[in-house]
Amino acid sequence: MKLNLLSCDAIRPDRRAIAKFIEEVATSMSASLAQELTDILLEGDAVDIEVADKNSGSVLRSLRKLSIDYEIIE
Repeated sequence: MKLNLLSCDAIRPDRRAIAKFIEEVATSMSASLAQELTDILLEGDAVDIEVADKNSGSVLRSLRKLSIDYEIIE
């Protein structure tokens, strides 16, 4: 499943938690790339990630918990 992470609406977003989340759920993602994508997301630009279908339910719950707006591409 492909997701487009649009923005983070949290008042004080937790960069470390978001980067760790992206690193854990995205396929073929390194820690440094996850941190870079987190910075891009928090600056206001959209980020695309690919997630294994077996994790889709927990991924969507985690996105809501982190106050990240998303859109499902595939």
